[in-house]
Amino acid sequence: MKVAVLAFPGIHMLDLVGPIDVFNEAARQAGTPGAYRFEIISAAPGPLTASNGMQVTPDATLATSSRDIDTLLVAGNPLSDSKTDDRLVQAWLHRHASTARRIGTVCAGTLLLAKAGPLDGKRATAHWRATPRLARAFPTVNVEPDQIYVKDGSIYTSAGVTAALDLALSMVEEDFGRAVALGVAREFVMFLKRPGGQSQFSAHLAAQTAERSAIRETQNWVIENLEMPMSVDCLAVHAGMSTRNFSRVFKQECQVTPADFVEGARVDAARRLLEETRNPLKRVAALTGFCDPNGLRRAFVRRLGVSPGEYRRRFRVAA
Repeated sequence: MKVAVLAFPGIHMLDLVGPIDVFNEAARQAGTPGAYRFEIISAAPGPLTASNGMQVTPDATLATSSRDIDTLLVAGNPLSDSKTDDRLVQAWLHRHASTARRIGTVCAGTLLLAKAGPLDGKRATAHWRATPRLARAFPTVNVEPDQIYVKDGSIYTSAGVTAALDLALSMVEEDFGRAVALGVAREFVMFLKRPGGQSQFSAHLAAQTAERSAIRETQNWVIENLEMPMSVDCLAVHAGMSTRNFSRVFKQECQVTPADFVEGARVDAARRLLEETRNPLKRVAALTGFCDPNGLRRAFVRRLGVSPGEYRRRFRVAA
């Protein structure tokens, strides 16, 4: 299977080599070395300079690239939208989008693919810095701004950088099954499914941002005890602070109120249960601290714009 990566100057090296390493390791673990063949493609001849200053020599240009591309990855960079008006790039993408078995985008590469047309009416994501531009410029694309990656049919879009590894693992699971994908994740010391579920903005990530250890410890306690009642007064006692001071410091350091953080953590946990188990909504609500399925449903609609049932239909991973 030919895996081609369309790359541009200024790319993050991990966006380029990360997915290639995932595919290569998957082929090794599946006992089929050479199952994937790789081709790095640039828009113009000559080496590419990455954002860290390293140089990469592409295998081909748009004019000399292979015709037998099975998996096409479009690896963007913060300035990728400047290529949306490049007619050669757009014509090449439009042509190969109709012949490749599947397409994936990394970071702002989603902007390039959206311009070429295949994302019309599709669900898609990009790096959180690029999703506002994506939504404004391409209103026919159903942008899901907080997702690590989104699969809609044969098109995958991702948040980029480390999320490119998640995207590649998902493709590996499609090609070789869950056991091989899990083996690759273990070899690379990464999650097959992240603790934060599908979100770019999980509570687990937020719990790393507070400067004061008392706030961080309270956040971690929340994540580990979601089924318990959690008033602001209770959290303040756990942090060893007055309620008023705790609320002020928490909002200052975390950019959200304690109540918002608790609800976000509960939604994160509910997401994982909906993705990975068959638990009924009543059980999911009880395990994550919501008073009932209606409370769970209201939180999902408020934060994600979808019901828990719809979320499960989109993202549930078969056991």
